[in-house]
Amino acid sequence: MNNRVLAAIRSQPWAILPEYMDAIEAIASRAFDNPAVIGVELDGHKERMAEAIAEMGAPFPGSRAAAIRDGVGSLPLFGPIFPRANVMTEMSGASSLASLAADFRKLDASPEVRNILIVADSPGGVITDVRAFASLIAGSSKPVTVFVSGLCCSAAYHICSQATEIVADPFALIGSIGVMMSGSVQEAPDMNGARSVHVVSTHAPDKRVDLSTDEGQAKVREMIDGIEEVFLSDVARGRKVPVSTVKQDFGRGGTKSARQAKEAGMIDRVEAGGLSAVLQRLARPVRSATPRRAAAALSLEVAQMRAASLTTGD
Repeated sequence: MNNRVLAAIRSQPWAILPEYMDAIEAIASRAFDNPAVIGVELDGHKERMAEAIAEMGAPFPGSRAAAIRDGVGSLPLFGPIFPRANVMTEMSGASSLASLAADFRKLDASPEVRNILIVADSPGGVITDVRAFASLIAGSSKPVTVFVSGLCCSAAYHICSQATEIVADPFALIGSIGVMMSGSVQEAPDMNGARSVHVVSTHAPDKRVDLSTDEGQAKVREMIDGIEEVFLSDVARGRKVPVSTVKQDFGRGGTKSARQAKEAGMIDRVEAGGLSAVLQRLARPVRSATPRRAAAALSLEVAQMRAASLTTGD
């Protein structure tokens, strides 16, 4: 059973921090004492998530995870990202894109929400439906701000790059832009003495490539390179920079500190005051013109209209 789960995980491309990929595979194999699992357990993400949820406000009516506070509708993007709810999302605090999209649409349609805030602390995840959710953010009728409380990596950064602005905690890590797949090669028979053999049809030689060979790995890399091209293009469009800038300056698959990410143009500001400061800034009502300024503007407009009519009359 564990081998089938692991095979399913490895059958699809991921956009995720490599150490989280190691942890997910270890959990699927029930190797809970694996150093990768222990490292993730101790990285402080659970505490950051609990603090963020407490600050985001009251539960938004009719939503699964959204909250509202002083006209700011908040949505958590926490943990590994999956297209739909599953055991991981229910038990480990991972994110379901289907649930997030439904909540986002409710916030976008609500007259009570002036600004939308996505609170991100995610290493990335499965690539399925990531682009659709990113497009939803890009097409929002309201300003969308992202606050990175811990991690905004890989698929999470793909999503957040489409927001109006990205703000990060000084200790946040941003980047890991790229796509990966993992696999295993059977070197010896299994515990029962059996060795797996896969036969493919004549005209489908690449259906089951041999990952132990350079040729097999090249075939897989060719496929994930095509996915990466879309990833880079979307990030470039969202951040309003050339694709070449994303390739050269946005970490080359590695992560950057908040300050480094700001210098590279990956985010817009570093917020020392944390989530509470971002919420306070977004909650401020838009300043309207004072009565005196409004009257002056109206007088100027009337004067310009009169001058135009006199000129026409001449």
